[in-house]
Order: sequence, then C-alpha cells, then structure tokens
Amino acid sequence: MRIVVTANGADLDAPASPIFGRCPMYVFVDTETMAFEAVENPAIGAPGGAGIQAAQFVVERGAQAVVTGNTGPNAFNVLQSANVSIYLFGGGTVRQAVEAYKAGQLSATGGASAQAHAGMGMGSGMGMGQGMGRGMGMGRGMGRGMGMGRGVVVSPTPPTPPAAFAGSREEEIAALKDVAGDLRQQLAKVIERLDRLEKGE
Repeated sequence: MRIVVTANGADLDAPASPIFGRCPMYVFVDTETMAFEAVENPAIGAPGGAGIQAAQFVVERGAQAVVTGNTGPNAFNVLQSANVSIYLFGGGTVRQAVEAYKAGQLSATGGASAQAHAGMGMGSGMGMGQGMGRGMGMGRGMGRGMGMGRGVVVSPTPPTPPAAFAGSREEEIAALKDVAGDLRQQLAKVIERLDRLEKGE
C-alpha cells in the first residue's frame, strides 16, 4: 500500500511534520517494501488554499492514506472525496509513523483535526484601486491606481493552532507564524472591504 507521511526531511529517519498543508516534504512509502519517495510540498508557499492544493497533490501521486499531525477541513474534504484515509500521528520519525500505521496503532480521523485558515483565496469579488499623485515645485503629479481583488471569505471562527501540538518548539513557532500571517491577510482584506462599503464604493 502506498501511504504518505508529512515530513520535515527527505528520508525515513526525518522527523514527521505535525502539519499537512504547509509541511516541507511529503514522503510516499510502500508499506510492503518500505521503498520511499520524498517530494517537496509544492503548496508550502501558497498565499491561500495550501491544504486543498496539498491534498490534490498527494492524491494525484497515488497516496492511499495520509499520516500527519493535523488536517484542516478543506484538505480533509479533498482527501475524503478521493477515498484517502487520514491517520493522526503524535510525533516521531517518518519510519516510526509507517511502523505505527502498519501495526494498526494509528486511528483514522473522521473529520478535520485543525480549523480552516480562513479560506484564503477562495471566493470572488471586485477589486478597486485608487491613486493620488502630487507634484511639487516644477513637477507634475500623476496618480494611478490599480486594484485586483479576489474577494474575502470570512470563516465563522478564527483559525487556531492545533490544541495538542506534537512537534518541536521550532515547528510550533512556524505553524503559529503561518496562522498569524493568514489572519493578518484576512484582517487587511476585511478592513479594506469595510472601508469601501462605508464610503459607498
């Protein structure tokens, strides 16, 4: 069986990553032979929708099960629709994750184990730009504004880091920075849209 383990390195002895959508590497392992293939996560730098992109990526590469620390609802839905089971692993190496999976020590999750990161990048909307230029002295000012809006999807609850974080201090810091970045982007878009609505634009 071909499974994928979220990882912070490119081999079986690398630490397993507690995050799915933005982990550095995916290690695909044949559970019968322990042959493996490590692939960089193409969604790690995505401004939004990393969980969905990552889930589609591992499905396309033939994963029949995912072993990770946490999965958000968007990634969970993609994996579930592709009949890919998700197993939660508390921490250790990729090899230990595979061995625990083979020994039946991991339980399949029936739902997302982390909240959505605000649905960044999903939705549609109008973008507006405003430019103002001023010339001083002998010069002329020219203002140009260009806006590109993608819309804002506001999640009903703010994203939160996993309650029981199994990784190292550095991994937890990275995960919290990721959540904070998503929150900052969402808040900026909400404030901008609110200002435009209040001005009647």
